[in-house]
Amino acid sequence: MLNWYRIKTSLDGVKRLATLPREDKDACIEAYRFFQRMQDGEETETEDETAAVAAYYKVLNNLLSVFDLEKLYIPPQLDRDQGLYGNQILCERALLDDLALESPATSHLLDMGCGRGRIAHHLATLTGGEVSGYNIDPDQIGNAIDWAAECDMSDRLHYEIGNHHDPLDYESESFDGLYSFQAVWPFFKKDELDAHATEMFRVLKPGGRYACSEYLLTPFFDWNDPEHVALHQSFLPTLAATQSMYPADVCAALERAGFEVLLSAPSKSEAWPICEQKRDLILRVRIAVRALERMRLMPPWVEESLDLLQTGGESWTIAEKAKIADLNWRIIARKPG
Repeated sequence: MLNWYRIKTSLDGVKRLATLPREDKDACIEAYRFFQRMQDGEETETEDETAAVAAYYKVLNNLLSVFDLEKLYIPPQLDRDQGLYGNQILCERALLDDLALESPATSHLLDMGCGRGRIAHHLATLTGGEVSGYNIDPDQIGNAIDWAAECDMSDRLHYEIGNHHDPLDYESESFDGLYSFQAVWPFFKKDELDAHATEMFRVLKPGGRYACSEYLLTPFFDWNDPEHVALHQSFLPTLAATQSMYPADVCAALERAGFEVLLSAPSKSEAWPICEQKRDLILRVRIAVRALERMRLMPPWVEESLDLLQTGGESWTIAEKAKIADLNWRIIARKPG
């Protein structure tokens, strides 16, 4: 069943890429170049960064679904005998344990940056409760809503278009737990962290927890080290991220909002072995893509996109091996009460 689902998802991704309007594809490439210019020091506004992220993800979510990356995150390799999907499942179950829900079956969780809603679906299945989610990309939200209906879970899975930089569109003390997977902190400048942390605190019930598996720089990253900076310039656009925070920055914002930080720690294991598996898969696919381009059956932008992903992915592997960045830094924070 799962194998057939993955095959179908890949084929659907190819179909979507083939039928996307040309302007969407051009906007995706331009967004990537915008991210690169940011890394070269160009001053940018948050509104423009947000628009670039939306344009990039509109195409990226379909491109990566072809490579079994529908959830748009690389988990730590917790089990060497499992591939990407198996380790995603392990990572999501571990995060659910971190939320320490008192009554899972009656719980209501918030998925911040929910993508296509597949993580929300998994956690709702595990708990028996409800999950709400928001994402900046209407394409992914539409996919999430359709999948919830197909699974007869529309009564427990609720999705809407939303932007991290706006106030959360939920009542105060609505949720028993909040979570995120590589979807929140890479999109805030340091002086923007407090506003979102305050909103998180507002919508969480007293005693509830926030748990995450997020891209953050480690304390070993040195902005004065030219090699660190060069790697960062290469890999950050591939992550479709606009900013890089240290864990201490995020934890300080959470504490200022009123949270009690229970844990701030590196990933339990490295993500780079799985990154390399996907890099090798992309390399093989690029050979086929080049052949299709010569036959004029594939547009040039696909090869360009794959080249950008592969180059950035290689830089990421070097950075993670050097322990200067972490795709799955863990934070657990509790709202007192």
